[in-house]
Amino acid sequence: MSVAKVSEISATSTKSFEDAIQQGLARAGKTLRHIRGAWIKEHQVKCDEGRIVEYQVNMMVTFVIDD
Repeated sequence: MSVAKVSEISATSTKSFEDAIQQGLARAGKTLRHIRGAWIKEHQVKCDEGRIVEYQVNMMVTFVIDD
């Protein structure tokens, strides 16, 4: 039997939402082992003069706890 835990992660990118997700998961992978999935909870953008300058995602990352 395995037990999983969920941690909320916020990540940003100047490129895209997909890049923000990739950046967040890559960073989470440095401290969390056995990541099994992520649920994208929120998408947001930061604008300047009507143009998007930053993409942000808030996600719930699921990982399995070591025995």
